[in-house]
Amino acid sequence: MTLREEHEYFIMNKPKGYVCTVKDDKGRKTVMELLPEEAGRVYPVGRLDYDTEGLLLFTDDGDLAFRITHPRNEITKTYLVKIEGSIGDNELNRLRAGVELDGKRTNKSVVKVIETDKAFTRLHVTVSEGRYHLVRRMFEAVGKEVVFLKRIKIGELSLGSLERGKVRRLHADEIFYLKNI
Repeated sequence: MTLREEHEYFIMNKPKGYVCTVKDDKGRKTVMELLPEEAGRVYPVGRLDYDTEGLLLFTDDGDLAFRITHPRNEITKTYLVKIEGSIGDNELNRLRAGVELDGKRTNKSVVKVIETDKAFTRLHVTVSEGRYHLVRRMFEAVGKEVVFLKRIKIGELSLGSLERGKVRRLHADEIFYLKNI
């Protein structure tokens, strides 16, 4: 007789103001408080900063979590970024080529301007590494401050229309995709 191992997989649209940890010693709200009871003992896969919102995965599948978060796998993550003012071609090209942070150049990135007006510019930024506050620091390196940051994709898995603060189980095709990226 073979026992089939079952795992749980959830996707959350993390709101700002929550930390990505199981328990916080500073008493801040954690993403675990937003999970439904039926989620069981799942854990966040990777992190989003306290002030960053967007796609966050939860699972009890350690192999999958490792595959998604290990740097050597270079799983892409796409963010919606909002900065004050405009951004020039020179700054965009520097971001795309990689900027130096802590003495090490970032990987090349895909950076697309989505919308611009006098006050703000919105961009999609796709990165393949997961350094501390990476996207915010990349923009600081070219003299721009990020005023809004939301992860919208991991690989091709998209946040879609999931509302802020909501959670749902991953569909079978999404689990299959994640296990095979």
